[in-house]
Amino acid sequence: MIHFDISKLKVELKSLENQTQNQDFWLDGKNSSNTLKKISTLKNKIDHYSKIEAELTNVIEMSELLNTEPDTELAKEVLKTTSKISSDIDKLEITTLLSGKYDNNNAILTIHPGAGGTEAQDWAEMLYRMYCRWANANGYELKELDYLEGEEAGLKSVTFSVMGEFAYGYLKGEMGVHRLVRISPFDAGGRRHTSFASIEVLPEITEDVEIDINPDDLRIDTYRASGAGGQHINKTSSAVRITHIPTNIVVSCQSERSQIQNRETAMRMLKSKLLNLKEKEQKETIDELKGIQMDIAWGSQIRSYVFCPYMLVKDHRTNYEVGNVQGVMDGDLNGFIDSYLKYIMKNK
Repeated sequence: MIHFDISKLKVELKSLENQTQNQDFWLDGKNSSNTLKKISTLKNKIDHYSKIEAELTNVIEMSELLNTEPDTELAKEVLKTTSKISSDIDKLEITTLLSGKYDNNNAILTIHPGAGGTEAQDWAEMLYRMYCRWANANGYELKELDYLEGEEAGLKSVTFSVMGEFAYGYLKGEMGVHRLVRISPFDAGGRRHTSFASIEVLPEITEDVEIDINPDDLRIDTYRASGAGGQHINKTSSAVRITHIPTNIVVSCQSERSQIQNRETAMRMLKSKLLNLKEKEQKETIDELKGIQMDIAWGSQIRSYVFCPYMLVKDHRTNYEVGNVQGVMDGDLNGFIDSYLKYIMKNK
């Protein structure tokens, strides 16, 4: 268990709350919003800790009572409560690990299929469904930003936002290449196929983070939105594609009816990509940045999903694995997420 310094958190909370009492606090909208967000996060952690502490006190008292007056029903209640406390402590430990600069931000994910045509595009669609299920099961809001459907099935690319507390912190470990092994439903011969898809995970950049972008470095195109089954079809050219010429980064958004709203969302996506690229290359100016592209193929995968000849999902970084492949595809990813967070903390 990682040490949880509740006293330090309370001191930090008190300091931030005192800042809100200053007369000029609300004059700086960006700073006040950021401070209030930190206050909310700290309160949630402290409340979580206090609740566990109260439950521990209660279970200790029940245990002491059992020592003097044995009671079967009370013993069952103690076991049940102890199990719940153990689970709550695990959750508290995980939130303690989420201390990165952008961990509390919303997350922007993009999925691209690797080589392999329809089979790979179908795999990308399956991953998209998996993250939709995970978001719904864990209380996050998911919003599709851009979707390009496959020619026969699946998708050629999808970008979506996962919104909620610590969305990026939880999902950052999903970035990388994901490998599928199965009997392809698109192969008339019923042969086993291996497919790949890459997932990019970036924090949504908030307004308090400054990223300087020269308007002359941007090429902005508009086009008609489109999607599977006509779901996203728009009769006006409201979809927006922005190309950052120096780095050749391209972002698109077609989720909103308004071209202006799509442009604003696309600019936020571009800022997230540029900031990630800037930090990755450790450069001081965006002009010096160059991207690093990893092949979506053998040897680069972070996780394998095997449907045949056996059932197994394995993370190759942490060696965490489960046999319930369908459960994972239905969004049960928390075991992988938690093990990765503990892994990176251990290897820091």
